Amino acid sequence: MPATHDVTNQVPQLTGHDVADDPTLLAALEHEGANWAADEVHELSRLAGSERVQEWGRLANENPPVLRTHDRVGHRIDEVEFHPHWHDLMDVAVSHGLHATPWQDPRPGAHVARAAKFYVWSQNEAGHTCPISMTYSAVPTLRHSPELAAAYEPLLAAREYDYGLRVPASKRGLIAGMSMTEKQGGSDVRANTTTAAPAGDGSYALTGHKWFTSAPMSDVFLTLAQAPGGLSCFLLPRVLPDGSRNTIHLQRLKDKLGNKSNASAEIEYDGAIGWLVGEEGRGVRTIIEMVSNTRLDCTIGGAAGMRYGTARAAHHARHRSTFGTRLADQPAMANVLADLAVESEAATLVAMRLAGASDRAATDDGEAAFRRLALAVTKYWVCKRAPAHAAEALECLGGNGYVEESGMPRLFRESPLSSIWEGSGNVAALDTLRAMAKQPDSVEALVAELDAASGADGRLDEAIAGVRKELADLSDVEYRARRLVERLALVLQGSLLVRRGDEAVADAFCASRLAGDRGTAFGTLPTGVDTNRILSRVTPND
Repeated sequence: MPATHDVTNQVPQLTGHDVADDPTLLAALEHEGANWAADEVHELSRLAGSERVQEWGRLANENPPVLRTHDRVGHRIDEVEFHPHWHDLMDVAVSHGLHATPWQDPRPGAHVARAAKFYVWSQNEAGHTCPISMTYSAVPTLRHSPELAAAYEPLLAAREYDYGLRVPASKRGLIAGMSMTEKQGGSDVRANTTTAAPAGDGSYALTGHKWFTSAPMSDVFLTLAQAPGGLSCFLLPRVLPDGSRNTIHLQRLKDKLGNKSNASAEIEYDGAIGWLVGEEGRGVRTIIEMVSNTRLDCTIGGAAGMRYGTARAAHHARHRSTFGTRLADQPAMANVLADLAVESEAATLVAMRLAGASDRAATDDGEAAFRRLALAVTKYWVCKRAPAHAAEALECLGGNGYVEESGMPRLFRESPLSSIWEGSGNVAALDTLRAMAKQPDSVEALVAELDAASGADGRLDEAIAGVRKELADLSDVEYRARRLVERLALVLQGSLLVRRGDEAVADAFCASRLAGDRGTAFGTLPTGVDTNRILSRVTPND
């Protein structure tokens, strides 16, 4: 090779590392009572950081699913073909209990352990975590109909990925999907036009078009349709108990910005057979538990993406030199990297706190109330920050970050999804207002969480006082919804950081997010922040 092709000052690939070498995550595991799962988390995270599994994720994304509506002789088959490594990723996720396993795990911290595993594993490839998340979220909704839950929950929670079109009862494990959105309604699901007619034997025949169905190759789906008693929730299997295929026809797959490895489809119910979950006319209230848990996963996924981007930006800056100095040692870059790290740690900490609330909510009314409001607040803010964070992390790699081989474009394309899925920004903000109005105990629980940090940092105290004033005057509150929710999210993150986080990270957060003089872009941390200590927490060991 000619001398002009000597490769110098290029960064080695970040592989063979432990993704869970993350002090914020590990401290949260211990604090939330799930330290018993630390070895499992490390085992999975080493797999996620391996070159072999990173290649799985790359190939699954570069070879997206393909719709096959008919076989070669014209029979309707409605199948989606995935790259083999999609199934490898799914198999690992299910075998490590990232799906519905915690619902049948009596140990304290089961949901936290699952959240930690979801966090590290999704840093490899986020697309396949969509059906994993929906399987996790389907269980509490199914429990509105005990007979259905008894039949399906053990299979949804089983640690076996059993792909294929067969009667659910004959399978070793099931994956669940969700189908709510229609083209005329979007978030306004009460405008749905799909109908459900009682068949006389306890089942219903559903007819209508669904505009966006996640993971159409799932074994069972939860969906909404208009029954005689109003909008209701139904369980539809892809294969009926008699072995015939349900009349769920796949019309096309969506060509999405990101999330390429995962199939999302428009579907047609042509008299599809389903069973009522909960009561007729209470479909929204029934399925909202599924939405609530997928919102938690949106938050965890947003935090995971931030950690992925921060680690790669820090790794690049550690190995790249510019103007005779390591990039990481350049003051301006150190400011950017530390700012990204602060955002990442705040997101991780609040996501794990919410997972802990999920564990305790069943027996602790205060935790249930806290989770109700804090989840809506956090889903809005963490997911809203993810795209800006991904863009800045990509920029830290310069032109190399704009190239597919870096993995950063995939992160960037994925980053808006969590903010859109399960209620975009305005929906999440307005849901916060509804929780405040309908469940005032949730406001009390959130304020109690904030007050737990009283006196720890004057900047935080002042910010909490400002939020109290905003809560006292709710005039024009819908117009101010985003501002109010943003401030709630920031003081919640600040409260957690000063109590449970690293001192340097907490100081930087309060100085840059809560104090009056702060910049807008990443990399505007004030002087006096201990950037070296902050970066030591996020730079991968290699």
